This record gives sequence, structure tokens and C-alpha cells, in this order.
Amino acid sequence: MTTRRDILLASAALPLMGGAAGFAGAAPTVVAGVRRPALDRLPQRIAYGSCAEGAVPQPIWEAVLAADPDLFIFLGDNIYGDTRDPAVLEAKYAQFAAQPGFRRLRDRVPVLAVWDDHDYGEDDAGAEYPMKEISQRIFCDFWGEPADSPRRTRDGIYDAVEFTAGGRRLQVLLPDLRFNRTPIRMLDLGGKTYDDWAAELERAGRIVPGPYERNPDPQATMLGARQWQWLEAQLARPADLRILASSLQVVADFPGWEAWINYAEDHQRLLQTIRSTRAHGLFCISGDTHYAEASCLRTNAPYPLWDFTSSGLTETWPVLPPNSRRVGEAWREPNFGLLQIDWSDAAAVRVTAQVRDVTGAVRIEQRLDTRELRVT
Repeated sequence: MTTRRDILLASAALPLMGGAAGFAGAAPTVVAGVRRPALDRLPQRIAYGSCAEGAVPQPIWEAVLAADPDLFIFLGDNIYGDTRDPAVLEAKYAQFAAQPGFRRLRDRVPVLAVWDDHDYGEDDAGAEYPMKEISQRIFCDFWGEPADSPRRTRDGIYDAVEFTAGGRRLQVLLPDLRFNRTPIRMLDLGGKTYDDWAAELERAGRIVPGPYERNPDPQATMLGARQWQWLEAQLARPADLRILASSLQVVADFPGWEAWINYAEDHQRLLQTIRSTRAHGLFCISGDTHYAEASCLRTNAPYPLWDFTSSGLTETWPVLPPNSRRVGEAWREPNFGLLQIDWSDAAAVRVTAQVRDVTGAVRIEQRLDTRELRVT
């Protein structure tokens, strides 16, 4: 079956040395040297993105830096590791760290990061990936997590970051959708390969979804029990504005690729938790797809739930999967997201969410007001 990874450009740079012998317990060899954000300042310009192939040029960083963000959030597939060899994974991080644009970003802009499947280690992998603890250590080393960071010892790299100033609070939630995830469930393709099945749909002029389906099993999960307890506690905390920074799309209704909707119990539990904790002021940003779009869920939601997908920093996708919650047009060229946050009104926070292309031109834009994002 053809996967997303099969369609990417073949890796052509930096020789990657195999062999994990002697790796366990070794000192970190690849460190990004990123800046940690100051938590006593409220960010006003947050850039974000996902899906950055390290073996090709990354011109997008010029436009990112021109947007003058005070924070950048990496939403996963920050490298394309795709390996069970820790030495290969570290070499891919080194390849990314050597990118001139990333180095300029690192020197100027504080960052937060979460992983998706390719920097976790394997295409579309979940809890079954056997190298996940080693991958967790490499991720934490690269992104500069302190030695006592809970991200190093939890069942996953999930984290919450709060910015507080002037009596206002921004909460950024970074869930881990890999470490505990139940294996994804395949569609019944009638005995055909995915390539043949997709080609038939395309010849018939139909939209081509991915090969995955919803898992109705109430025990199937992306987060796992402990991470759910953590997320419920975080959503119960007070905040004026909340950003759920998800590696996978939260709102899209069954694109056929990986998304929250494939795990019916988790998807519904998220909506119910927002409602029961009265977690006002939340919207989502997401990556993974290799195209950008805005999605909104209004039916049976605690309030309009927005999801602004930006993908990829370098990668694109040949077809546009279905999504009835898409608002406006998608953008299918390299892109990054930008959130412009206006804290000036004591009664509300206003957000302008944009997707910008490699030149910095705005391709998608949506305005939010936290007075419209309240549980009633």
C-alpha cells in the first residue's frame, strides 16, 4: 500500500549511519539549541507548522521570520525519521538542525514542539512502535527539555505551557497522539490495493479519501488513560485563551487519513470534556496533512470548535481528501500558520488565524473572538 511517505521526495542528503550498538544510556549527540519561551509574557504573534523534509531546501523560513513571530510551535513530522535505528533518527535530527533557515529561527524565536509519526519513528505508528522510549529521549534531547522535565518520564511527550501577564492567561496544550495510540483501523478495500482502489475513485471523478476508517471500539484511544486524566485536569484550569496544538486534525470529518475522528470515543470525549470543564476560549491548530485548511464543528459542540491546519513546511499532497467541515478553500502548496492575538480588550481576546505561503502571502484567514467561544 502506498503511504504518505512513499510519495515524499527521496532522502538524498547526509549519510545516515546504521547500528544502535552502544546507544543505550549514551549522552545526547544532537541538540537543537532552541530558546525556551518566557512564560511571563503573553505571545501576540505565534507561528506554527509541520512536515519539514530535511533532505530538501526549506525556503519557507524566510517568510516565517519576516512575519516576526514571538513563538513558533512545531506540530510534528519536524523530521522524517522513519526508522527503528536510533542512529538514523539522530542523523535526521542533525540534518534538520543544519538547515540554515531553521538555525536562523532557532536563534531569534522561542519554540515549542510536539511529534507526529515520522519523528516518533514510523509512518502512522502508535503504541506498537518498539523504539518509542528511545525516540522519546532523542526528542527531548533535541528540543532542549531539562533533565527533570516530565516529558522525559511520562507515557509520552504531552505537555501544557501557560503564559501569564497582566491577569490574563494563555494555555497551550501539546498532546501526544502516538505513544499510547491503539493501532489504526483499515478500510475494507474489497481486496484491492490502496493504489488500485484510489485510482478507480479518481477515474470516476470522485474524492479520494485515505485508507483508514473510524474505530467504534470504546476502548480504542489515541491518548491513553493517564494522558486523558492529565488533559481533563488541564482543561479545568482557568485560561482566557486556549490553543490545542494537535499533530493530527481535530475537527475534519473523516478524511480517511489519520485524524481524531478515527477514534470515535476520544473525539466525543474531547467535546464532552470541553463542555464539562467549561473550558472557554479553545481552538485547535494541527498539521500532518500536507495541505492547509480551516475547519469548524458547530453541531453538538460546546461552542464553534475551530481547527486551523498548516502543512507542510516543505511537503504537499497530490489530492484533496473530503472534509465537510472545511471553511473556504484549502491551500495545497508549502505553508505556515500565523496567529495574531489581540489582548487589548479586557472583555475578550481576539485572534486572527492565517495560513501564509512561501512568499508570506495570506492564503487563508479567519477571525475569532473569545466571546463566541464560551460554553453555555
